[in-house]
Amino acid sequence: MSSSSSSREQKASKEWMPRMWQGCIFHSWMRMLAKNHFLIHPSKLYIGCNITAISTLHLGLRLLQKGLYGTIPEKTVVKHAPVFIIGHWRTGTTLLHELMILDPRHNYPNTYQCLEPNHFLLTEKFFKTYFNFLLPSRRPMDNMEAGWDKPQEDEFALCMMGQPSPYLDIAFPNNNPIDKDAFEIDSLPSHKKESWKQDFKRFLSELTFNDSRRLVLKSPTHTARIRTLLELFPDARFIHIVRDPYVVFPSTVNLWKSLYDTHGMQTPNYLGIEEKVLSEFQVLYNCVDRDKSLLKPSRFFEVRYEDLIKDTLPIMENIYQQLELGDFSLASPNIQRYLDNRKDYKTNSYKSPEPRLLAMINERWGDVIDRYGYPRRESAASLLV
Repeated sequence: MSSSSSSREQKASKEWMPRMWQGCIFHSWMRMLAKNHFLIHPSKLYIGCNITAISTLHLGLRLLQKGLYGTIPEKTVVKHAPVFIIGHWRTGTTLLHELMILDPRHNYPNTYQCLEPNHFLLTEKFFKTYFNFLLPSRRPMDNMEAGWDKPQEDEFALCMMGQPSPYLDIAFPNNNPIDKDAFEIDSLPSHKKESWKQDFKRFLSELTFNDSRRLVLKSPTHTARIRTLLELFPDARFIHIVRDPYVVFPSTVNLWKSLYDTHGMQTPNYLGIEEKVLSEFQVLYNCVDRDKSLLKPSRFFEVRYEDLIKDTLPIMENIYQQLELGDFSLASPNIQRYLDNRKDYKTNSYKSPEPRLLAMINERWGDVIDRYGYPRRESAASLLV
């Protein structure tokens, strides 16, 4: 096969791959379109029409699920206080999530449930049986495996349910943000805050109805929401993971570019993406620094990514002991097998930010860099991220 033919096939495959917004319920999709003034790029109109049709189907399936199950799933009590893995994007939250869910006592929301939160109780088994081929085997922004059963960020579920979220900006990356206040739920108007809390609790209740084990949840956006999450789950545990900010910056820029390319309804111009990363980093770290004082030592654990990958088992055992999560020996054999299978895993490599950006990182992130013991950098170097 010629390289040009292969290139055309890859382009066609990318064009027709599922977009995350295809999980939106109808009113959620309409809200997003209206707030963005329906500014879909002409080349993406076929995707918009597809999502509109599918979102109507989701509404019907949600009503059907409710008709079959009633209100029992959404009223299921979440008996075990969840464990929340928090931290900025690209700090190792996915790795830590995958390690935590190896414990047979733990449950988690998978990719299908987070992208189809409105009717997964009704459709998950059927969809995963016949449509497993729709997801790529690897995530577009790194080398981590993808799949419907893989753990996923519950923030996506909130998007699909029509709640405010910073992630909605991915759909229309060239427009102004539509949910600027969605990091800190406390800053939303009271009716929006209550709606967010109700839908989040509903999603976790339905997950618990499906599987009653303790939920382990991961979403970087929750780093700014400790106060709100404690209102819902006063005994929740939080694990905050940090990573070298000089590594985090280029990796996060790449993350957003990848998501804009893959899931955007516009041809992205990437304007302001560096400022987005710089400012959102400050929001998350300011919030976690402010709110971690609300937590007892037995409910908050902080770890550096570099230490976690160096001494994984001892640190995981420390997490279990400090957060009172039970006998670590029930999880350690699975974690060891996971580590053995990942021996050949290689992280992506990027160049260090140019001097202009290094100066901005040092100025605006300097307190975080110093707080967590990372050495200041003044010149470019190759980074593994």
